[in-house]
Amino acid sequence: MRLASGLAAAALAAMLSAAAAAVEPVRIGVSGPFTGGSSPMGISMRDGIRLAAAEINAKGGVLGRPIQLVERDDEARNERGAQIAQELINKEKVVAGLGIVNTGVALASQRYYQEARIPMITSVATGSIITRQFLPPRHPDNYIFRVSASDTIQAAMIVEEAVERRKLRKVAILADSTNYGQLGREDLEHVLEKKGIRPVAVEKFNIGDIDLTRQLLRARNAGAEAVLTYGIGPELAQIANGMVKLGWQVPLIGSWPLSMSSFIDNAGPNGEGARMPQTFIQEPTTPRRRAFIEAWQKVRRGERMPVPPAAAQGYDSMHLLAAAINQAGTMHGPRVREALENLKEKVEGVIMTYDRPFSRADHEAIRGTGQVVMGEVRGGRVVYAYEEDKKKAAK
Repeated sequence: MRLASGLAAAALAAMLSAAAAAVEPVRIGVSGPFTGGSSPMGISMRDGIRLAAAEINAKGGVLGRPIQLVERDDEARNERGAQIAQELINKEKVVAGLGIVNTGVALASQRYYQEARIPMITSVATGSIITRQFLPPRHPDNYIFRVSASDTIQAAMIVEEAVERRKLRKVAILADSTNYGQLGREDLEHVLEKKGIRPVAVEKFNIGDIDLTRQLLRARNAGAEAVLTYGIGPELAQIANGMVKLGWQVPLIGSWPLSMSSFIDNAGPNGEGARMPQTFIQEPTTPRRRAFIEAWQKVRRGERMPVPPAAAQGYDSMHLLAAAINQAGTMHGPRVREALENLKEKVEGVIMTYDRPFSRADHEAIRGTGQVVMGEVRGGRVVYAYEEDKKKAAK
């Protein structure tokens, strides 16, 4: 009798073990700055990824398994990002990665995903080189993808706003000293050069600087008619506040972090009118966007997203990854990469409906200025700068 009971117990244990193995979660690494000056971007991105993962899990997960997000704070530090990438791959055994906000962190850490042949979809970082680090013939396969507007696209839009739309020829560039700021500055200078324009001033500042009067005075004294920026929220607010302090009223046009809550809140009225490229503006122009905004507000119990594009890009990157895993029928990295490069079904995102967003030769989901709009700070939030863009977004 005891033997029978023992055998029954063993059989039950085996069945439970098999059941547990059958529903073992799909572990996805999520890294970004969840503390510090870049945290509004990182937290917004993480919120978007979490919302998408919850939706996917509510529908049965991927390949019949629930998604489990393994989240790590990279603190916007390059060395920390590299350490986290190795930890996620080697210790946590993630099958793919999402996230990364800062260009420097991306450049320092994404090579570990590449070496491990694990797909990484960059949700936020915009440095133009990010998806071009591992191209043939040196690298037979590229495992780095992106769902954000590269700085090549953004620089073109910033210059178009200043030079073509506003007919300004004398521009100053203020960029932070990070990889992000300096690579963005190079992109701006390259676009300006194509138009036969040299900036009248090029100024650098550091993360954490609270007084940019010296740089602004040099730009003003050089006759700048507009200030073009590459930096993040806290320091961008110091630019706007410094311009008002000097009584200097010229357009402030820059890359997408001018949409950060830390810029809008710290600059206050001084930030009104600032313009920047945006992949997503928090307005319910379609049912899909309305549902996304309402879901975020319900979970976060707030009205305004700290950085709407980061939230939307995180959300869309999770859905694209899930679609690729389902299509591949496996979590094997090379197969998932192949599926991303040839997604057969359309994926309905918040930014757009993705129809074969990637190819073997092109790992950028957003390929041109037609998929990005110009936003403007108005009334303490970012809205469409141009009414025609808002009308297009509603279609």
